[in-house]
Amino acid sequence: MLRLIFALTLVLGLTACGGADSIWASDEAVSRAAYRHPGPPTITLLTVVSNKTGGGAHSALLINASQRAIFDPAGTWHHPNLPERHDVHYGMTDKAVDFYIDYHARITYHVVRQDIVVSPQVAEQALRTVQQYGAVPKANCGSAVGAILRTLPGFQSIPGSFFPKSVMKAFGELPGVTERKFYDNDPEENGEILTRGI
Repeated sequence: MLRLIFALTLVLGLTACGGADSIWASDEAVSRAAYRHPGPPTITLLTVVSNKTGGGAHSALLINASQRAIFDPAGTWHHPNLPERHDVHYGMTDKAVDFYIDYHARITYHVVRQDIVVSPQVAEQALRTVQQYGAVPKANCGSAVGAILRTLPGFQSIPGSFFPKSVMKAFGELPGVTERKFYDNDPEENGEILTRGI
């Protein structure tokens, strides 16, 4: 009997850990936060990479279309001034993007930023796609990002992979991609960054 109770507890615990968050900001909050960056329409892949193993730990998409938003599938990053709907965060000013990168870059991880300029139509399609994708279960960030990119013209070579670094490598092979890396000496436990203002 104890084994049965233990097994059920384990299954329920794993199910809870693997579920997707269901955060849905109000229309008013999303509208108030909307930000259009003056730069060209762009799709940016952000990949968090372990400094210990070199493996990819997380993938996200920053999209500059009619507004700039970030799709942070199954991510832990958030800010009270940046409303979220199913892993899409709105109001991504330059300061907010810096805040996102600073949260992820620490002594144990660095962030690889890869940008590609696209047509306004492709950028808008990317924004609509992430808005309609829904919340992503834990450990599925790479596969979600890859699935979204493959729906866009010119991105069909992106693999459907659970490994963020595989997505990063394929993205980096697209013509016109520029790349930057961000390192930081923040401690591993840097959750206090989430309390900073934007």
